[in-house]
Amino acid sequence: MRIVLMVAEKPSLAQSIAKILSKGSCTSRKGLNGACSVHEYSGSFQGQTVRFKMTSVCGHVMSLDFTGKYNNWDKVDPAELFSKAPTEKKEANPKLNMVKFLQVEARGSDYVVLWLDCDKEGENICFEVLDAIHPVMNKGSVRDQSVFRAKFSSITDTDIWNAMNRLGEPNRNEALSVDARQELDLRIGCAFTRFQTKYFQGKYGNLDSSLISFGPCQTPTLGFCVERHDKIQSFKPETYWVLQAKVFKGKDTPLTLDWNRVRVFDREVGQMFVNLAKTSKEAQ
Repeated sequence: MRIVLMVAEKPSLAQSIAKILSKGSCTSRKGLNGACSVHEYSGSFQGQTVRFKMTSVCGHVMSLDFTGKYNNWDKVDPAELFSKAPTEKKEANPKLNMVKFLQVEARGSDYVVLWLDCDKEGENICFEVLDAIHPVMNKGSVRDQSVFRAKFSSITDTDIWNAMNRLGEPNRNEALSVDARQELDLRIGCAFTRFQTKYFQGKYGNLDSSLISFGPCQTPTLGFCVERHDKIQSFKPETYWVLQAKVFKGKDTPLTLDWNRVRVFDREVGQMFVNLAKTSKEAQ
């Protein structure tokens, strides 16, 4: 019987998808890394009866870092990180042994269905998984497609089954765009973090300069925070009026009604609504 390995981005997602596709008839066990479970069941795939193995990763399998000496702050000029410093892929979390775990579960598989998140990061993780498992999968005919990509937007029975019945292929260009972004983040972030940390050390007594981090994502976020802070500091309060109405019925606790308009900044307009309320017999 042929084997189909299916990989999701998180253990909880793998469990949910397996439960839907197996209609609750799957068996589960812990993987060798202790973090990811494997859910197995029999079913139909590409017109044949197969054994499904559904498992997951825990986010990115690999991360990008500089090689050897370029991680030494004292021996490397931060400017060298933009051009001379080579990079390499390393396991994102070595304690999880994710590459070994994937290879153990993928050994002897004939097909793989990738259920990673439907964004560029998920597309990048697709190829991280494929790089790990390709060497141990069964080699089929050159004409046979063995790699499939599931596209889904929610974890409902309908959406998951639609994704399973309309499998496509992973997008390498989107994955490569993430590789490029990761390298830019690494080079820019490390270079400026090292530069400004060393620059500010000892300059200000009240500044904790053990590490002053910089990142392409942090900079615009800091801009948003500063902009919001400036708006708060420059805020000038303005007088406004509200309409408060209470409904009484016998000795019951009065019911306070909410005003759909909430507030007005013109007193005369507020008075107009008060007058209308006083003459009204019904309220919604």
